[in-house]
Amino acid sequence: MKAATRTAYGSPKVLKLRTIDRPQPDDNELLIRVYATTVNRTDCGILTGKPYAIRLFTGLFKPSSEVPGTDFAGQVEAIGAKVTSFQVGDRVWGLHDEGLASQAEYMVVRADNGVVPIPENITYQEAAASAEGAHYAYNFINKVTLSKGDKVLVNGATGAIGSAAVQLLKYFGAVVTAVGNTPNMALLDSLGAFKTFDYLKEDFTKDTDNYKFIFDTVGKSSFHKCKHLLVPGGVYISSELGPMAENLYLPILTRFKNKRVIFPVPMNCKRTLVFMNELLAKGEFKPVIDRIYRLEEIEEAYSYVMRGEKTGNVLISYYNEPS
Repeated sequence: MKAATRTAYGSPKVLKLRTIDRPQPDDNELLIRVYATTVNRTDCGILTGKPYAIRLFTGLFKPSSEVPGTDFAGQVEAIGAKVTSFQVGDRVWGLHDEGLASQAEYMVVRADNGVVPIPENITYQEAAASAEGAHYAYNFINKVTLSKGDKVLVNGATGAIGSAAVQLLKYFGAVVTAVGNTPNMALLDSLGAFKTFDYLKEDFTKDTDNYKFIFDTVGKSSFHKCKHLLVPGGVYISSELGPMAENLYLPILTRFKNKRVIFPVPMNCKRTLVFMNELLAKGEFKPVIDRIYRLEEIEEAYSYVMRGEKTGNVLISYYNEPS
């Protein structure tokens, strides 16, 4: 089978498209023919090995998995002897943010891990684009007590995490202010934003409104810059470590303050997938897809994502969607 491979941490140039053996499922595993996966921020961190803390999970000195990839949508090709929850031919999608070796034509995954059936009305590409970004967005929300009518500001609202966060916050009844760029103002309106800021033209930190929560889904601001926008009891959450890795220690220093920082350690991929399946089936969530690359273009796809210019999700599509 064809697969994107690498033997060391580094830039997208370390990726090589090779033919390797197709994996075989163990007793509790599924063999998946991958139809779509994303190239996302987690993938980029696993590729480069930065921040270095990520190597505690992906290999200290070199990648523990030769094939990258953290999410997938595809079809079950074979099942292990002890698998009873899935059958050959099932359409499934899944996520594991420490890696699944999914940037290949075939992969294996434990049947009891982060894998669920794809709703009938959803394509492989739509399912894959509803995984990683939505998982991190959902984990932002799960770190706070969100009530209907709470005002929430989302910085970086046009990325995979941000575009998912706007939709999920809207679903839970929050009043969302979304920060994005000029070409995507109409997109933010369509996702359910109550108010928008174009960061190319205006500084959202000069807003006159105050917020219960500020979600910085791109990590390009800081608690110091946003603190004055929070109401007493408000919370700031960033997807990145922040200046001098402050978002690791500020949760401790601000724990008993009236304005706090929380670091959104991602938890429970399966919970996210089950929840997102419900929204997808009901038409309550629509993933944003920017570009679709072929597996042969994997280096280009990573390079594009790492430039920080994407809107929503970037996909790798392996085959045409089955009829």
